[in-house]
Amino acid sequence: MPKRPSRTPQNQPWENGWSPDSTRVPGTRRLWLAGAMAIATVAACVTAIVVTDRHDGGNDESAAPNPTTSASPTGPGLISYASDSPTPTTSPGTKRATPSAPPTGETPTPHGSPSASKPTAPAKSPTAQPGSPPAKPSTTWRSVRSVNYPDRYWHISRGLVRLDPVGGSESREDSTFKLVKGLADSSCYSFATSDGTYLRHRSFILRSERNDGSSLFAQDATFCPRGSAHSGAVMLESVNYPGRFLRHKDFQLRLDPYQHSGVYQADSAFRLVAGLA
Repeated sequence: MPKRPSRTPQNQPWENGWSPDSTRVPGTRRLWLAGAMAIATVAACVTAIVVTDRHDGGNDESAAPNPTTSASPTGPGLISYASDSPTPTTSPGTKRATPSAPPTGETPTPHGSPSASKPTAPAKSPTAQPGSPPAKPSTTWRSVRSVNYPDRYWHISRGLVRLDPVGGSESREDSTFKLVKGLADSSCYSFATSDGTYLRHRSFILRSERNDGSSLFAQDATFCPRGSAHSGAVMLESVNYPGRFLRHKDFQLRLDPYQHSGVYQADSAFRLVAGLA
């Protein structure tokens, strides 16, 4: 087996006539690797310090009083927390409500003081002086005018009620009646005279008589107003004879059953006007 010539040891170039390659600096690769590692280490340390400072600054309320997730200075990947809502403050143009001052002439009284619990005296109503006569209630005086004979009114003549023209002062007084609540029904009417008598029907004829206090008299003197075919007029129906109405016939007031004729409706329609007397 042929022997291979041994290689000249490279650690002794001067002995064997071998010279090293002088074009390449010894250890260049190791220097580059060491430099790259040093730079990477410094960059990593700087990055860690910056990140730590930013993280610590984000948790510091004085450094970032109002951090929000939508405007984080660290960008994506770092979590920031929104602080509590700030206390609402009054805008410059809004005035704070102040307690209203007491009305002029009044002094606020502290609760629990003697004047606070003292009842206020009721205002005195204007009353009549002692010894003066009491005020009389208002009286409604009416005259009854015919619809189809507008110049004629109910008039008491010899105790009977007729439809007559207006005459002198005595005739006006006998044609004026006091309209009061019905003696037998308060929702109806009764007609009283100035001398204290009432108009009542007897034998279906209307006449003036004094009240005897009987139930029959009260019913005979009570008439209920009903609607009429003539504007502003009423028909007067008897309480104890429903269906019968007061009408004038030959200018005499009487109580007749209702009829559908135009003459009856005109004869039984009356207007209550202001008293003539």
